Amino acid sequence: MGQEILCQVQLMKGVHIPIVVDLTFERAELACQMAGLDMTAYARAESPETAEAVIDSGKVALATDWNVVPQLRRVQAIVDATGSPELGVSIALAAISAKKHIVMMNVECDVTVGPMLNRLAREAGVIYTLAAGDEPAAILELYRFAAALGFQIVAVGKGKNNPLDITATPETLASKARARAMSARMLCEFVDGSKTAVEMCSVANATGLVPDIRGMHGAKATRDTLHQVFCPKSQGGVLGRAGVVDFAIGVHPGVFVVFTTDQARLKQGLIQRDMGHGPNYLLFRPYHLCSIEVPLTAAQAVVYRESSGHPLPSPVAECIAIAKRSLKAGETLDAIGEHCYRGSIDTVEIARGERLLPLGLAKGCILTRDVAQGEPIRYTDFAELPDTPLVRMRRQQDDLCQR
Repeated sequence: MGQEILCQVQLMKGVHIPIVVDLTFERAELACQMAGLDMTAYARAESPETAEAVIDSGKVALATDWNVVPQLRRVQAIVDATGSPELGVSIALAAISAKKHIVMMNVECDVTVGPMLNRLAREAGVIYTLAAGDEPAAILELYRFAAALGFQIVAVGKGKNNPLDITATPETLASKARARAMSARMLCEFVDGSKTAVEMCSVANATGLVPDIRGMHGAKATRDTLHQVFCPKSQGGVLGRAGVVDFAIGVHPGVFVVFTTDQARLKQGLIQRDMGHGPNYLLFRPYHLCSIEVPLTAAQAVVYRESSGHPLPSPVAECIAIAKRSLKAGETLDAIGEHCYRGSIDTVEIARGERLLPLGLAKGCILTRDVAQGEPIRYTDFAELPDTPLVRMRRQQDDLCQR
């Protein structure tokens, strides 16, 4: 993700990346080489002072400590592409404290404490924003268009990009991950459905739309039948209600919005514009370029002080943890995309009522009772949450949203 952002910015006017952070200097240097930067155009930096000196000399600073970035005076926006909820909250808090805009490619963090981070950013006078190119922001682009025109939103969603296997593990996907030059854990997060649940939960909490059922329908559809499938059952679709988030099997890449209207003259206009005869109509974006689009969000935040999407003050959906296999008392839960659990989605009301554990808080929890395969993990399945900045912020968010 970071490599693509760095490469794309070299083609753009008015946007500059002063510092790149990665796990090792070698990886950061490889990104610079991919971006076509001469070896004299970047240099390693071990501290904020050396980073400032490198940047002042006209070079790109390379670092392995993210804490350097918020301290740099020339940085206006920070992109978090770690995918770690635990790390994401620390990065976002440091960015906000330093009055830097935060571009949240870390959707796992957003669905855990996004409303609280957005609140803190607003209070500090900076922008907290989802990232253009990620499917949540691509969906929100269509949603904002339809909602601004006053159409009734029936459903919003995305096509599932990878075959769904809810029992997938990094080991079963190792060969495919190597072929795609990506982390097996990250690929597993996509394949086992966790990433889809995370992304659609982010959309739900930015729009107020909710999942129709736990896990969503994930119905099969084609580009031409999306608006006939993701509509109420009374109209031949799969939905028990309108105003939902969901995902489609068989349509990728792409994101969609299904909308309707009761206005007779507008219906005639939609027919004349080849949108069909209704009662539901489709907006479809047949691409999302992921990190390639992200620089646009950074520029939008800095220049226009607008977001590509952000959570509402109170969430309406929760991304929950479902046991991927039978879990035993005494086990310590691993990370998203590994062996113990996968992500799913439900409404906040149900999640609170059943004491369901948010996906982003699961890592490191030690079970005090067995959890059967396919069952949701609950707060009552362990003694206490680890004492981390992420957990503390989630408690603050819960307190504010339940008042």
